Amino acid sequence: MSQFHATTIFGIHHKGECAMSGDGQVTFGNAVVMKHTARKVRKLFNGKVLAGFAGSVADAFTLFEMFEGKLEEFNGNLQRAAVELAKQWRSDKVLRKLEAMLIVMNKEHMLLISGTGEVIEPDDGILAIGSGGNYALAAGRSLKKYSGDHLTAKEIAKAALEIAAEICVYTNENIIVEEL
Repeated sequence: MSQFHATTIFGIHHKGECAMSGDGQVTFGNAVVMKHTARKVRKLFNGKVLAGFAGSVADAFTLFEMFEGKLEEFNGNLQRAAVELAKQWRSDKVLRKLEAMLIVMNKEHMLLISGTGEVIEPDDGILAIGSGGNYALAAGRSLKKYSGDHLTAKEIAKAALEIAAEICVYTNENIIVEEL
């Protein structure tokens, strides 16, 4: 059975700023683009947390809701909410089958959360997921390293997705950027 999938998400902490970008493409199976303007990056917890998903759309919405519930439960503690979500995601027989990944971030931390129980904080303040994730990651690292003080986190997040969209067929140029 074919599934709906959503793809590239990029997050960055840079010069005290943080931003997350995502493209708008949703594909059905491997051949059909069903939507060009999906919103895969959202502000949560009264605008203090950014979250973005890649993977099956319905699964990702389930995870967004669960993560937001964990944020409320742990009073906005990003790391605790992420660990508790990962534990629940991995141990629950139904949730274990969800096909999605999340990047979550606040002003202090950025984390990748997966259904295998992984909660990873990057060393360099950059994460990317989805089919165009490696392209966006390479572009973002290069932009951050060589831009000096010329580019903001928001500009790097947008440019990294634009570069990924030029390479990855599952990433389009309808880019949403959110910042804290």
